[in-house]
Amino acid sequence: MLKKTTAAALAAGSALLLSSPAWLPRRVVSVRMKLFARVNGDEGLPFPQEAYGGAERFEEIYGRPAANGRSKGAALSDLFWYWLAPGADIHQEHLEAGPRYDEVSRRTLAILAGPSAELYDAAARSTRRVLDTLPADSVRPVRLRDLMMPVWAEFFYTLVFREDCPPAARKLIVDNAEDVVNALKCTRLRHMRRRDRLTRYLLRRLAAGDVPHELPAGLTRRQHAYYLQGTFFNTAVVQMSEAMAHLLLVLAQHPGVQERVAAGNDDDRYLSHVMNETFRLFPLFGVAHRITTADIDLEGMPLIPSGSVLTFNYPEYHATGYTDPERFDPERWETLSAKEAHHIPFGIAANRPCPAWRLSPIAMRAATREVLARFELDSPVSHTRSIPHRAPCLLIPRDRPADTPRRRVLRAALTVRDRAEDVGRSLTQLVLGTYMVLDARRTKPAARFFAEHDTEGRPLPREHAAPGAGGQREPAVTTCPYTGRST
Repeated sequence: MLKKTTAAALAAGSALLLSSPAWLPRRVVSVRMKLFARVNGDEGLPFPQEAYGGAERFEEIYGRPAANGRSKGAALSDLFWYWLAPGADIHQEHLEAGPRYDEVSRRTLAILAGPSAELYDAAARSTRRVLDTLPADSVRPVRLRDLMMPVWAEFFYTLVFREDCPPAARKLIVDNAEDVVNALKCTRLRHMRRRDRLTRYLLRRLAAGDVPHELPAGLTRRQHAYYLQGTFFNTAVVQMSEAMAHLLLVLAQHPGVQERVAAGNDDDRYLSHVMNETFRLFPLFGVAHRITTADIDLEGMPLIPSGSVLTFNYPEYHATGYTDPERFDPERWETLSAKEAHHIPFGIAANRPCPAWRLSPIAMRAATREVLARFELDSPVSHTRSIPHRAPCLLIPRDRPADTPRRRVLRAALTVRDRAEDVGRSLTQLVLGTYMVLDARRTKPAARFFAEHDTEGRPLPREHAAPGAGGQREPAVTTCPYTGRST
């Protein structure tokens, strides 16, 4: 009897272990979200929601002038400042509305500007330089985000410095961007020394006068370094790499769509439809938060008081107003207008839109065509908005046979590895994510900054400085909470 009970227990345990890829990651994600909410408190008024008109009023509320606070007054800000350090106080995404934000935004748009043909060619050259380093004689597995990150490191380097990107600089940028995005995904802890290496490089280039752009006025040299690092070599590189990973993974999993794009080098209309549908299903922004700086009074709806934290859910909004919203269907855009659909991949014009809204589609088209000119893409892995696995995929040279034993073996290996990694990664994210949320709550980088500075970044007079946590004035510190360096 005991032997039968033991055997049954072993069998049940084995079945539970073997089935863990199917249920454990979802359970761990659920636990992680509940834990994060418990640590951060019940902050945030979510949109869309029926009490405020549902999806039909989403953009109206998002675009209200009073929904313009970005960092001050939200506990969520401490976590994002923690993840995007150093120099989070000068990062364009974190600046409060006002003259400093306007100046920084204006300079960013100037650096990103240029004729469409020149931007396309620059992205194509950067892609070719990276692809030229790959062996082109056999099927090979890659992680698409890793493949594309050096491309955008080179591309944004050329925009900032107006010269080709040397390998050493590219590595600094990639190391920095990877550290940021891995921390954001909770798959690694942040490593400030790795990020500081890029800061020191930028400081040397700025001291030498190597940046041929007018940079935001009123900032110190170190703040200029943080501005370049945060805007172009953190956010721009990370977001473009993630966007391309989503796009190439979609193509890898829809062979008919891939072949039509590959065959139609002059069919930008169809490729635009594919990109629109990819952005709809896998928006780069999950939830954007804004803090109201005045009451928002909507007729027939509850008042939104000043100081409220509004959380705008992009994936939920993008799933409304469509037939079969879960289905990937580029053809739906033949009759849909992106302006009229529930579709805001770059935010909304009335409230801090992504500054690369014009550049991104141009550069992505160029990179996509360069990749598809050389390789067929194939991938059996899962595809989620957060894409923490970095998009495993097979690159098959275009001049090789379409189906080979090596391809079949590698494809099967990707499937098994993806499921196994999902289990370990979900547990890693739970542990590391919890640690970073707690560490951000402990260090309070945003709250401490605004306790000592006004919304334009100017130090407050000592007698007017806001009290710190617990109603006590923050003591003088010897280590900067934003950079980790002594002050």
